[in-house]
Amino acid sequence: MQGLTWRSIKKNPSLIPLYACGLVGAVGAVGYLMRLAIKNPDVTWNSKKNPFPQEQYKDKQYKLYSTWDFDKVEKVKAPEY
Repeated sequence: MQGLTWRSIKKNPSLIPLYACGLVGAVGAVGYLMRLAIKNPDVTWNSKKNPFPQEQYKDKQYKLYSTWDFDKVEKVKAPEY
């Protein structure tokens, strides 16, 4: 299969940016999925140690990008369950 071996990539150097973009996209997708699995308050890895993971992020920012400055926002006045 042409373009899938190192020898054919040397013959067609224009394929290198294509493979580089695909690799960057795959690494970015895997990195974002790992971030979601680690940082998202809806995910709990140990439900006995932390039965309500969403309570831990009541006053924290967990979005990747937000237009609000969470240091200036008033604290949440939600009831404790």
